[in-house]
Amino acid sequence: MLAGPDGIGKSALLDVVAATAAERGELVLRLSPAEPERSLLYSGLVDLFTQLPPDAVEALSAPYRAVVEAVLSGSLGSEGEGGLACRRALCRVLETVAARQPVLLVLDDTQWLDAASAGMIGYVVRRTGDQPIRTVAARRLVEPGSDHWASRLCPPPVLELTVPPLAADDLAALLEAHGLPCRAASRLHADSGGNPYLALALGGAFGPDPEPAWRPVPLPEPVRTRLRRRIDALPTGVAETLLVAALATRPTVTQLCLAGRPDAEREIRLAGSAGLVRLDGPVVCFTPAGVATVLVDEAESTRRAAIHAALAGVATDRAEDARHRALAGSGPDAEVTRSLVAAAEAALRRGARGLVAELYLLAADRTPPGWPRQEWLVSAAEAAASAGQPDLAGRAAEAVLAGDATAAHRVRARIALIDLAGQALGEMDQAFAAALADAESEVALLGPLRLRLAWRALVAGTPDRAVAEIDGAITAARAAGDRTTEAMALGVRAQVQRVRGHADYVDTLARALALPVPELTGWLHLTPRYLAARFALADDRLDAARAELLTMLATAERGGGEELIGVLRSLAEVSARSGRCREALQHAQRAMRVCEQTRGSPGPCWYTLAVAELAGGSVTRALAYAERGVRASEQERDSIFLCRNLHVLGQARLRAGQHRAGVDALRRLRDLEAEQGVADPSLLRWHGDLAAGLAALGAYDEATETIAMGRRAALRLGHCPGVLAQLDRAAALVLAERGDPGSAVDLSAAAAQCFATLDQPIERGHALLVQGGAERRRRRYAAARVAVGAALTIFLQVEAKPWVEQTNRVLARAEGISTGPYSPDAASRTTDRPRTVTGVTAETGDRPPAGPPGAPEGLTSTEAHIAGLVRQGASNREIATRLFISVKTVEATLTRVYRKLGVRSRTQLSSRLNER
Repeated sequence: MLAGPDGIGKSALLDVVAATAAERGELVLRLSPAEPERSLLYSGLVDLFTQLPPDAVEALSAPYRAVVEAVLSGSLGSEGEGGLACRRALCRVLETVAARQPVLLVLDDTQWLDAASAGMIGYVVRRTGDQPIRTVAARRLVEPGSDHWASRLCPPPVLELTVPPLAADDLAALLEAHGLPCRAASRLHADSGGNPYLALALGGAFGPDPEPAWRPVPLPEPVRTRLRRRIDALPTGVAETLLVAALATRPTVTQLCLAGRPDAEREIRLAGSAGLVRLDGPVVCFTPAGVATVLVDEAESTRRAAIHAALAGVATDRAEDARHRALAGSGPDAEVTRSLVAAAEAALRRGARGLVAELYLLAADRTPPGWPRQEWLVSAAEAAASAGQPDLAGRAAEAVLAGDATAAHRVRARIALIDLAGQALGEMDQAFAAALADAESEVALLGPLRLRLAWRALVAGTPDRAVAEIDGAITAARAAGDRTTEAMALGVRAQVQRVRGHADYVDTLARALALPVPELTGWLHLTPRYLAARFALADDRLDAARAELLTMLATAERGGGEELIGVLRSLAEVSARSGRCREALQHAQRAMRVCEQTRGSPGPCWYTLAVAELAGGSVTRALAYAERGVRASEQERDSIFLCRNLHVLGQARLRAGQHRAGVDALRRLRDLEAEQGVADPSLLRWHGDLAAGLAALGAYDEATETIAMGRRAALRLGHCPGVLAQLDRAAALVLAERGDPGSAVDLSAAAAQCFATLDQPIERGHALLVQGGAERRRRRYAAARVAVGAALTIFLQVEAKPWVEQTNRVLARAEGISTGPYSPDAASRTTDRPRTVTGVTAETGDRPPAGPPGAPEGLTSTEAHIAGLVRQGASNREIATRLFISVKTVEATLTRVYRKLGVRSRTQLSSRLNER
């Protein structure tokens, strides 16, 4: 029995179950009743009988056949007339069919099945338990305290499953399949609570195009009707408690009890069992958010005012008290306005921008004539935009633009809307043009506006344009005495200089850091201090970067929005590189949650999730996130994160064994960076990854040239030890493939030592894996096992799960056994007992006299393994890739196999092995 709310996907699951059963040759009998049919006697039974094979009905005895005909003709009468005979007839006919093929009853929307049919089907299910007749049914979540047909349709034993909401990435895939943009997925997951039907309806998949990001998504009437029906089904009193929760700022059960709902704990639990709310710690959250909208919209104004008055009486915070007192009344009120403005100023001092926005907006609504309403609306728009609350920001900004506002107020309102665009600044041309026209008479606003134009140019991949806008922003900021904008513009200039490989970025950043910048600007992620932390990450000064970012996190927590997302993403990247895999995943996942709540650009967060998953999660998930990040960045024309997502996509594909696709992604990244004039290889370290992929494809010359290009750039800048170590590791792979494993061992060992010095354990473990492969090519199998074992020890210590799995596979292939766990302690105890690695004893390095049991006589383990792969149709290059050896080694081994077995070709070898 599947249970869940409307639109959660129960019918879609039943479709898959039915199709799978039909493919297996089962007879699928499906009922999908509708609400009007619930009062129609035997309507479900009629549908069931019409799907039965005619010969099975004809095989019934005359009395039973007459009952079936009476049901189909509608002449059976009440349930009591012939009810037992009808039950027996249904049992007999299903048993007849089940004797020929299994039967699956698929019952959808069982809440609309008529009572007579439900009783008869339940009777059959109980009486045919020993027959190959199974039932899978779906129903809505049972309302607390109500009876349901499920107890009749699926008597014990029954497996009951609640269909959960879709996760964010699954919902994104569904929405993209319906043509909705990636950014809509983040917004709609939060608005729908993961309900696929609600998400599609809210996203406009069934109607007009979605609204701009700053406008609240209107509830379509079918969605409103569904939600209202779920609310109406609640027991008495529960809906009233939910209304109080919907009107509270951060409702808790304790607050609801104090506000006049003494049974709030029980009522919230009942609402939770109906799938309408959940507890996030002590806070009551609506799932989906539209439930609160329906409750508030349909409550009378007098009732809402009374609830706000009650909530004001139990408020423990000055701002919350002012908010509820304002909402409890209506019309201009000087005293209320003064209390709101005072509370907003206090909230601003502690950085609670979301609350600031709501209080200023309320002040503008309740202010008497002649008071500075426009200023409060603009302040609300700016605070809401920086806090990542697009609904409030859009409402306030559009009120400014629709009224009789000054040019300065219009520019500030448009800048707030521009800030809501995130990375999709290319879609804000009209807003930029209008703001520039108004800013001609407002010199003080030219600096902030040109700073955003500079960032738009960087996002679009036009650094020359960005430089011109930065110069304009600095000039305007200095003329207006705006030190904050000047500092941020200098920081962006330092970023452009570094990207282009100019050493003077150090001086520029120092000048920016010397200027005072407030803690909370709404653009904390672009302040000189934040950029300095990003540069520390690029320079492999991970401890310094992490310490600075953790300090900034405390400030960003108060601001929220893009500031918090930016700091969390950077912390995730630092954690991934420094081997704090679990921490990296936590930061990346939290950044994605904040992005959903604020309806931000998802491309940056998909990138960070992919990086974290590659380090400590799953290569499969990393690949999915990176692919989604590429699509999101392409849709928003965001060249910065398109490049980053292409990098992690290439890495994920290479790690998944998709070498050709991985190389294609990295080549595209290489071409994009060339177009944009990127000259610093420490920002996106793709050269080594591309070279490794090319080596796997046998394109050794291109791989060597890629390494040389990256090395020249790194040596010219002089601050890239990690980049040089990665290039050494890639060069070791190429050398090993080209038959120079000795030099490969030296290079990979040096890279491992460099990464140990830089305290980058995952990179060090990767270098040790390469070293182990090179040692195997030198036939130094004991040394190979020590290197790979050391790598595995590192990966286990830092919880780098994908690397642990990969290393275990390497060891399994090397030993000719199935993939399984490996003890790092055993790798160091080489004197305990001899270990065989690819046919060589790890303790002595001597080749054993014979192969494993079952191998052709005279063949070693390695020879038998390679011969078996040839028999399976593998090419020499495929064998070399699977066993981490060179193609020349495969060819030499096959020559020995041919000689020992007296054959001359791969075909003869396969025939000889088949004979044996």
